Amino acid sequence: MGIDYVLFERLVELSTRFQPGGRTLMLGRQNFSIQTKYRQYYEKTIQEHGLEGKRFDFLQEDGFAETLMDKLGFGPIETMDFSDYEGATLLHDLNKQPEESLENQFDLIFDGGTVEHVFNVPNALEGLYRMLKPGGRLISANGLNGWYGHGMYQFNPELVWTFWKRACNCNVIDCRAIPIEPDSTHGHVEFEDPALNGVRLRLKNKIGPGRTYLYYEVEKTDDSHLPDFALQSDYETKWNGAENAGQIRHDITPNPQDDARS
Repeated sequence: MGIDYVLFERLVELSTRFQPGGRTLMLGRQNFSIQTKYRQYYEKTIQEHGLEGKRFDFLQEDGFAETLMDKLGFGPIETMDFSDYEGATLLHDLNKQPEESLENQFDLIFDGGTVEHVFNVPNALEGLYRMLKPGGRLISANGLNGWYGHGMYQFNPELVWTFWKRACNCNVIDCRAIPIEPDSTHGHVEFEDPALNGVRLRLKNKIGPGRTYLYYEVEKTDDSHLPDFALQSDYETKWNGAENAGQIRHDITPNPQDDARS
């Protein structure tokens, strides 16, 4: 994937509250260009978050996104890919664990749609955990719905809360559905941990049929750790004999963007 307008907006928002102090990494060498139909949104987002410059200031001639990330304050970003066909600076197969020299190295890792193309997702997620420094953050945007035939997988919020929060003891700062069309009738939907109630999230009619990201932000802490295993929350509730096991939540509602655009 490339960085479209809705991911641009998320990165701009992130830049106002998190500035990595060390190495930063982008999975895949992501493209960035201005979507013509939403060109006015870029300027509005830049202004609303108090940034300087115009939308074209974030572009680079070869169409990649290093200039964008640098100007947002994320530093000279390194890029990781399976091969060097797009000029990645670090070559690594995410199906395998990273070399020891890459562990605890990065204050920020941006996955703008790479893990969904990796067959061995558990290894990929463990590798990302290993490469993050304590205090570092992973920003991920992969397919939740509508990306039929795009990658090997589409993901659910259960994975975020099960693996990153409850299994790894990381902080989940944000977990939401984002339609790729900023003027979609379906707004952002924020997800809480299903384990809080021991029941599954009901997403039918809450998530639109069009392409939708599962966007999340997690922080690795000094108390984080890799798990021996991870269990889906509602099944774990059943096995523990909770009274509400197997129910489905009905109170998850969309959270339309406050800054509705016309």
